[in-house]
Amino acid sequence: MFICLDVFFYKRQAIDKVRNSKQETRMKKDDSTKVRPQKYEQPLHIEDNDFAMRPGFGGSPVPVGIDVHVESIDSISETNMDFTMTFYLRHYWKDERLSFPSTANKSMTFDHRLIRKIWVPDIFFVHSKRSFIHDTTMENIMLRVHPDGNVLLSLRITVSAMCFMDFSRFPLDTQNCSLELESYAYNEDDLMLYWKHGNKSLNTEEHMSLSQFFIEDFSASSGLAFYSSTGWYNRLFINFVLRRHIFFFVLQTYFPAILMVMLSWVSFWIDRRAVPARVSLGITTVLTMSTIITAVSASMPQVSYLKAVDVYLWVSSFFVFLSVIEYAAVNYLTTVEERKQFKKTGKISRMYNIDVVQAMAFDGCYHDSEIDMDQTSLSLNSEDFMRRKSIRSPSTDSTRIKRRKSLGGHVGRIILENNHVIDTYSRILFPVVYLLFNLFYWGVYV
Repeated sequence: MFICLDVFFYKRQAIDKVRNSKQETRMKKDDSTKVRPQKYEQPLHIEDNDFAMRPGFGGSPVPVGIDVHVESIDSISETNMDFTMTFYLRHYWKDERLSFPSTANKSMTFDHRLIRKIWVPDIFFVHSKRSFIHDTTMENIMLRVHPDGNVLLSLRITVSAMCFMDFSRFPLDTQNCSLELESYAYNEDDLMLYWKHGNKSLNTEEHMSLSQFFIEDFSASSGLAFYSSTGWYNRLFINFVLRRHIFFFVLQTYFPAILMVMLSWVSFWIDRRAVPARVSLGITTVLTMSTIITAVSASMPQVSYLKAVDVYLWVSSFFVFLSVIEYAAVNYLTTVEERKQFKKTGKISRMYNIDVVQAMAFDGCYHDSEIDMDQTSLSLNSEDFMRRKSIRSPSTDSTRIKRRKSLGGHVGRIILENNHVIDTYSRILFPVVYLLFNLFYWGVYV
């Protein structure tokens, strides 16, 4: 009896399993939201080939065409002597291992995930400091394969590379920079690198501009590079010519320097006895020129040759320095003349010294010549006359006004007669020589 019960129990379980399986099958058929994964046939047959080897290994070199579209020149650094450029780099080659049958002759496009499974040219940038492929939102890589095996690989890259600049004419200079492309592993026996469309292989944006430079020319060229250990390699060049805008440096460097030189000439018109005024003016202009030179040098690389801006600033500083030396010579010669006159005339009386001090306190000049003494005595006589007249006249204010007028009328004549001959010639010589220097400078560098 127990055996019959066991058999009945097992039959019952089997029937329940069959019913549950049928119900699950019905539910799957009724659920139209779920799609069964289908297995697609891989048309490229990547697993059937060894892509570690280049196409046509052991035969003729692989032709790889290059096409570049420059998006922007991001920056030019004179201090680091480099430039940063963003561009689209496109490679063209043929790999028959990637050919596939297609009735409509349509190409297939892939992203960066297929790059690691096939052979691609190993192009690098000579003299590059930094470079990267943009990866927002995904890596900016596009691979397009045609049915006959022709392949297009496009990358969006930013590269910072060296530019050997010549600053001998800075800031009136023109710089020639180039970005060089070359295969790293394959020499000319394995890979032939060339411009896909000749000179038309290099394209730029229409409205590309820089803050300090004007882009004069973009051109493509090619050549060969030799390495003693590995042989000859094909090399491509992206050449561009940059001409610097001068207006910024005219406002920031040249114009302030011209103003400082002209300001130093003001001292030639100041009385030679006004020592504080002329000395302070000379020191101020010298220090300002030093500040301008330091500011320009801080933004430039430490080169071992003279730049055009250095020539202009140092010559301007020399003119400012000469104006200080000119007053030193005037002051020294004036002192020598005083000693000679004192030897001739002898000692001046105390009363006369007092009169001279009073006259100097009034008009701000020390009168060391006989003419000045006569003018001082004349002014003193006029003062005595005015005192006598003030006793007679009831109003003292009117006498003071008249006394000032009588003294003021002689100040202009005293200053003109008190000028040194060096000051007189400097007023003409300094501007003429500086003007000739400017004509020569701008004629040579511009």
